[in-house]
Order: sequence, then C-alpha cells, then structure tokens
Amino acid sequence: MTREQWGALQEQICNTIGQNNYKTWIKPLSFVGISDRGVVTLNAPTSFFGSYVSQNFGDMLLAQISTMAPQVRRIAYEVAAANGAAAAPSPATEVEEVKPAETPAPKELPGAPLDARFTFDTFVVGKPNELAHAAAKRVAEGGPVTFNPLFLYGGVGLGKTHLMHAIAHELSARNPQLTVLYLSAEQFMYRFVQALRERKMMDFKEMFRSVDVLMVDDVQFIAGKDSTQEEFFHTFNALVDQNKQIIISADRAPDEIKDLENRIRSRLQSGLVVDLHPTDYELRLGILQSKVETYRSMYPSLEIENGVLEFLAHRISTNVRVLEGALTRLFAFASLVGKPINMDLVQDSLSDVLRASERKISIDEIQRKVAEHYNIRLSDMIGPKRVRTFARPRQIAMYLCKQLTSRSLPEIGRRFGGRDHTTVMHGVRRIEELRQSDGQIDEDVEMLRRALEA
Repeated sequence: MTREQWGALQEQICNTIGQNNYKTWIKPLSFVGISDRGVVTLNAPTSFFGSYVSQNFGDMLLAQISTMAPQVRRIAYEVAAANGAAAAPSPATEVEEVKPAETPAPKELPGAPLDARFTFDTFVVGKPNELAHAAAKRVAEGGPVTFNPLFLYGGVGLGKTHLMHAIAHELSARNPQLTVLYLSAEQFMYRFVQALRERKMMDFKEMFRSVDVLMVDDVQFIAGKDSTQEEFFHTFNALVDQNKQIIISADRAPDEIKDLENRIRSRLQSGLVVDLHPTDYELRLGILQSKVETYRSMYPSLEIENGVLEFLAHRISTNVRVLEGALTRLFAFASLVGKPINMDLVQDSLSDVLRASERKISIDEIQRKVAEHYNIRLSDMIGPKRVRTFARPRQIAMYLCKQLTSRSLPEIGRRFGGRDHTTVMHGVRRIEELRQSDGQIDEDVEMLRRALEA
C-alpha cells in the first residue's frame, strides 16, 4: 500500500463514518508505511488520539485498507515526537495531549458537531436496544427531568453515539432556546487543561455549568485523570443541583470502568443505567434493509439478489459499523463494475471482512478470560476442586466453549481436567437455567461473550 492509495481511500472512509467523524479523527492521520508482516503504520497527533481511533474506528479502517492491500493484518499508530521523529505507540497518560474537535458547535460552546444522519428516524429499533431507545426518546421529549443522569453503555458500533445525537437534535428542535452541549470526554479534558494553562478556570466553570443539557460521550476516557475527574464531579453536581439534564455514554457499565473514582461511579449509577446489547440477527437485518432504502436513491439501477442481506446479517455479527461499511462497499463496487449485487460479488468484494468475521475463539482463550474475570487461578478452574468459587466459573467457561467454539463435548471435557462429556452437558444446562433466574450470572456471561468476540 502507498500514500497515494491511502489518499484514494479517504472519500470512501468519509462516506462510511460521516464527514464530521472523518474531519475530526481520520483526516489528521498520515500514512507512514507497511511492513513485510502486514502491519500498516499510521501517524497520529497524540497517543490518546491514536488510542481513540484504534478503539472506535480500527475495524473499519482495517477493512477499508484491506480492499487495496489484502496482506494487511493489523494497524499500528505512532506519534510524532517534538523533533519530528516517530515515537513508539503507547497509551496516552497526559491530559495535555488531547486534540480538540475542529468544528465548534453553535453558540460558541466547546462541543462536537452533531451528525445530521443520527436521528431517531434513522435509528433501527430491535430487542437488544429497545429499552435504550425508549429511555432516549423519553429524555428527548424534555419536560421535568426524570432520569438524571441517563447513562447509556455498550460495545463499539451498537448505537450509543447515534442515540446521543438523536437526543440533542430532538431537544433542540422542540425547544430552540435550550442550551444543549454535546461533547466527548476527551474534549472536556482538553478544555479543562486549556483553562488551567490560560488561567481561565472561572470561565470554564461558568461555561459548563450554565448549560441546560450536558451530554458527554465515551466518559470512560476520564478514568485515571484525577484533576479532570475532580472537575467533572463538581460540574456534575452543579448541574444536578440546578435540575439540569445530564446524559452520559461509555463502553461499559459504571462499576466496570477501571480507575474511575467511587464518588463519580456512584453519581453515574444514581440515574437510569441502560445497556445496549449486542445486535441479534433480526436487528442486523433490519439495519441493512434500512440502509438499502437509502442507497436506492443513489444507485437506482442496481439490483440486489435475495439472500445477500440475510447472509451479511448472519456473518457480520459483532459490529454494526463494519456491517454498514460492508454494505457501502458492496454498492460502490457493484456500481463500478456494473454488476448486480449477488453472492459472487459479496465473496469478491468482501473477502477480507468475511475472513475477519471467522476469527476462531479457542478453548484456551475462553479459560484464561473467565479465570481472569473471576480472579482465580487457571489451574483451580480446570482442576478437581468442586467448591462454588471454582465450580461456577468452570461451568461458565464450559458454556462459553459450547456456544463460541465448534469443539465437541468430549473434547471440551478433556480440556477441563479430563472431565466426562456428561459433566460438560450438566454445566451448560446449569448456566442456561441460571441465565434465566440470576441477573448477575446472565450479565457476567454476556460481558465475557462480548469481550471474547471483540
């Protein structure tokens, strides 16, 4: 892959994620090179910036790059040092490194621009997200504050940001006089650090505490940043005391965000906490059907054969953004070659995406993840001890092995200390029963499954 090819991808990337996201997060990246091992290196303004892009747009970028360079397996992000040399990629540790959004929101507030596509009308509702959608609609109606804060959480590409933008659009449309401020957690940090540097903390406090609605996306990024957490806590309290609405999103529940202060965690849990569950087949199919209707106006002559959408909804199951990007690529490819969208075209144009969706989860990986989650030794989990501290995680691991791998019950049993296949069957059935009656078990299993499929 060359710099010219990277440049040629920009329009496609912009169409996939929207102009605002493209300007803020992709345009500042520059292509460095590609190694013999299939690793593409991109230069990012800061390590925090690179980490954010990797987490939120990494799958999409890898899929797009693979269309021009099929040998690519991974993307690495490096940061330019002060002398112009490249520094090794590393997690951001300094708040000062956060890059602001390029486009300010109306009323000169330090917010992020809203994406016009992200409205309630374009949000496809299904069982995994119906509660989050209902809660968002209720808050968007305005009126007396009932859920404060509304905390939305879920994995990448499940619709958190879409709902946040939809709420902001609806609130502003219903009451143009409202001061609605939407921004990401890193923008909040940047403004805070900037105010400290310029000795304008009073202006900062007045700005953030005078809004009617505060919306903070990806709040997990303030974890571990002590000064920023302190200011966020006081801003939160000031707005709640004024009965102003607060809406927060994150990639996990408040009690799962590492290095988050307990008092902030407690505040975030004091309102309505809603999980956007991973999409099911029906919801993914609905999303694809909705997108097809949009594309028909752009490509009126293209035909899409029966079974294509069903195939995509079944095969690409972990990330809606990747799913939508795959459909975008299909329509673009079909229009270029002048062919109908059929299964042959799917295999030709989406081979990299389909390969990625076939990532095999191993029994070893499941055992390690479950043991780590329950803070027990791997040897104890697969060993002979039958105390519940080890037995329940063992059964959960067996259940996940049955659900996420193609291994037979006897083989799973052998990997758990040579147990009989009937023991595995019992463990699987027990977890299926507990998922219906024990909310904590169900939540643990779902979280582990998400982590393994990510």
